[in-house]
Amino acid sequence: MIISVGVAVLLVGGAMVYASRDRTPSVPDGQKKEVVKIVDGKQIIEVSAKGGYYPRKIVAQAGMETILRMKTNGTFDCSSSLAIPKLNYRTSLPPSGTVDIPISASASNGILRGLCSMGMYSFEINFE
Repeated sequence: MIISVGVAVLLVGGAMVYASRDRTPSVPDGQKKEVVKIVDGKQIIEVSAKGGYYPRKIVAQAGMETILRMKTNGTFDCSSSLAIPKLNYRTSLPPSGTVDIPISASASNGILRGLCSMGMYSFEINFE
């Protein structure tokens, strides 16, 4: 009986730890790159979609024309179905490729959230 209770506690504890972990795909330190760039007067923000969104939290400059560049590479999970409620935007990303989403200077303020169709994966851009 004591052993059964101990095993049950371990299983429940392990399930709680697993459920609370960050599901964002990790990128080795040597491969980290700049996510926000300014090119020809436009801000470009790159987000990868596969098993979630990377990076999940981004800080960018407010009040600037912006392109949100969504990149996929063998993406067949729900992160390929993207919704950005603030922009009233929904799309199905291709399994592999790039989709550029324009964000006007007036829309690039405050917090912009993107999420998958199930609401399981999300990312957030904080325009400051």
